[in-house]
Amino acid sequence: MRTHSRVSRPSQQKLPHILRHAARVFSEKGYEGASIRDISRSSGVSLAGLYYYIESKQKLLYLIQIYTFKAVLERLEERLRGVADPVERLRVLIRNHLDYFLRHPIEMKVLSHEDEALEGEYRKEVLDIKRRYYDIALGIFEGMRREGLARRLNPRVAVLSLFGMMNWIYTWHRPGVDPRADALAETMVGMFLHGVVDGQKSLRVKPARVVRSRRLAAVRAAS
Repeated sequence: MRTHSRVSRPSQQKLPHILRHAARVFSEKGYEGASIRDISRSSGVSLAGLYYYIESKQKLLYLIQIYTFKAVLERLEERLRGVADPVERLRVLIRNHLDYFLRHPIEMKVLSHEDEALEGEYRKEVLDIKRRYYDIALGIFEGMRREGLARRLNPRVAVLSLFGMMNWIYTWHRPGVDPRADALAETMVGMFLHGVVDGQKSLRVKPARVVRSRRLAAVRAAS
């Protein structure tokens, strides 16, 4: 049976080590089902050592979420500097998001599944940084609309649909089978901008009431 040696680590290395193992335990057992003792066993850090760095399971979940969102946001803001073209800004947003989360799928799962578990000030602080991230994406979409590059869709629906498409890749992405971050980002940019319909072909979508009316007529004719 594999055991974890309880080696002493410099403090600046030990906390990230603890958070990686906490994220793994939360992803496997869920926040409610996990215990500090589980995290101690997984990380090889004693209970006393864990409580030196964190005072509660809430604090662990908060640190996992805040560190992850800050890392994604800071990388995005840096990569967007000097990029003016709205479509290129969209590409940067999607590539940055996928690149980070494909390398941190466990944290991504915890963020997606434990979104409602934080409470009080911890929850407020995470929501504030998530709102900053959402506002950047919304600004990119509005920039595309000003340039005539996007239809007059509900901006909130458009942006949250984009995040929905990106955030659930951890449920199906398989390294070595599915595209890497850059190629996957290009696919998602194309789907977000143009859908999945071939622009060279004409597609006429009939209103639902017309479809229902024709089906009803066919049923009556057959009876």
